[in-house]
Amino acid sequence: MEIEKTLVTAAPPARVWELLLDPNVMGACVPGMASIEVISDVEYVAHMAVKIAFINARFRLNTKIVETRAPHYLRTEGTGEDASVASSLRQSSEIFLTEQDDGSTQLRIKVQVDVLGRLGTFGLSVMKTKADRMWDEFGANLLARLAPGGAQAAAVPAAPLAKAPASAPAAPAPAVLASHNSHANGVANGTGLLSRLFGRAGSDRGPVSDICVEVRRRDETIVVRWPAQHGEQCAAWLRDYLK
Repeated sequence: MEIEKTLVTAAPPARVWELLLDPNVMGACVPGMASIEVISDVEYVAHMAVKIAFINARFRLNTKIVETRAPHYLRTEGTGEDASVASSLRQSSEIFLTEQDDGSTQLRIKVQVDVLGRLGTFGLSVMKTKADRMWDEFGANLLARLAPGGAQAAAVPAAPLAKAPASAPAAPAPAVLASHNSHANGVANGTGLLSRLFGRAGSDRGPVSDICVEVRRRDETIVVRWPAQHGEQCAAWLRDYLK
């Protein structure tokens, strides 16, 4: 499947390029992104949830920047799989930045995606529709980031990102372990989860700046950081993830 999209931002190419090279910022703009492990300046592993029709897939995507021509061209390649739905994918992306006469930037992206396995059985129209919706949300989030004051005013993504070194698991402080027990006892009654996440930090240690959640499943550990003021959204995301 080939996808080609374009958007224009008032930000100059140098500013757009700066964000393109920050996987946490870019990942925060991608719908369904749960977390990112930064391996190096050009390689990272992304954990992403995608729902197509009645199938919920959670991909572990290994992505690498393979070519750059600052500040105008970026190419990445990646592979991912979700054994639970017997599906895998390969993707290559090219991003072109063109400065306009008024100093704004046109961002054009070309993506080639090959989806194999169970998800690959869906028709092209279904996949295109899903891709269009994801692009619309990504574009809106990216433009919000690039707007003046965007770092503070941008909409909070559906799934925040956590930077974790490749050599060792992330160990944020304070950290909260989210397990199936917390799903049953905390998520089920809504506010229970939030009280577990916040603990008594507000009363004993001052205001909480963010929420840290460590989710362990089988041989995989995902660390998520979420702004404390958006705790309800964190609870909703965790509830969906632990289903």
